[in-house]
Amino acid sequence: MSIIHHNQLMNKYQHYSFDLWLTLIRSNPSFKRERTKFFFDHFNRRQKTLEEVERIFRRIDVMTNAINEKTGGNIDTDTLHLMVISEMNDHQYDFETVDLQALYNEMEALVLQYQPTVYCSATAGVLRALHGRQDCTLSLLSNTAFIKGRTLRKVLQELELDQYLHFQLYSDETGVSKPNPEMFRLMLGSIANTRNGEVVMPQQIIHIGDNVKADIKGASEAGIHSLLVNSNNQCISSLLN
Repeated sequence: MSIIHHNQLMNKYQHYSFDLWLTLIRSNPSFKRERTKFFFDHFNRRQKTLEEVERIFRRIDVMTNAINEKTGGNIDTDTLHLMVISEMNDHQYDFETVDLQALYNEMEALVLQYQPTVYCSATAGVLRALHGRQDCTLSLLSNTAFIKGRTLRKVLQELELDQYLHFQLYSDETGVSKPNPEMFRLMLGSIANTRNGEVVMPQQIIHIGDNVKADIKGASEAGIHSLLVNSNNQCISSLLN
C-alpha cells in the first residue's frame, strides 16, 4: 500500500479503538516497587527477599497474560493477588485471612499515588485531534491484570485522557480478553450504542496497539483494520499523517 493511499484510508476511519498499556500510558516504576514492598511487609511468612517477591509478580503477570491471550478469558485481579501470596509462601497460606477488598483498596491507593504516565508527548495531541474530527468516535479496549478497569478509569481522568474517549472496555469488566473476537464484537456493539444505532462497518474502524497477538491479530480476526505502534518504533502520531 502506498503512503498516499494509506493516509487517505486513515482519514476515512469513523472509529478509532486504542489499547491502553504501552499504547496510551506506561506504568510508573515506583508503583511496582511500592506494591512489592506492601506484599513483602504483609504476606511474607516465608521471609522471601524483596527481589524474590518482585520476580514472583513478574512471573505471574507474564504467565497470566499468556493464559488470557490463549484462552480469551480473564483471570481476575483477586486471583492474581492470591497467586502471588501463595507462591511467596511456597503454596502454604490460609487465604481465609486475606481481606481481598481491603487489599485491592490498598493497591488502588498506590496506583493513584504513583500514577502511570502518558506514553509520549504526542499522545494527548493525537487523541484531541481525532476527537475533534467530524463524525469520529474513539474508544479504549484494554486487557487488565493487577489493576482493574475501575481504577484505570480514575487514572485516565487524572491524566485528562478520558475526555477524548466515548467509551472504555476492560477485560475484567467484560470477562474476555484480546485477542478473543468477542472483545472486539463488544466494541462494535458499543460503537453502535454510542452513535445512536448508526452502523459503522468494520472497514471503517481501526484498532491501535503495541501487541501483535492481542491487538493486531485480534483486530484482524474481527475484520477491522489495525496499526502497531511503539513496540515497532512507529509513533501514534502517524495516525495524523
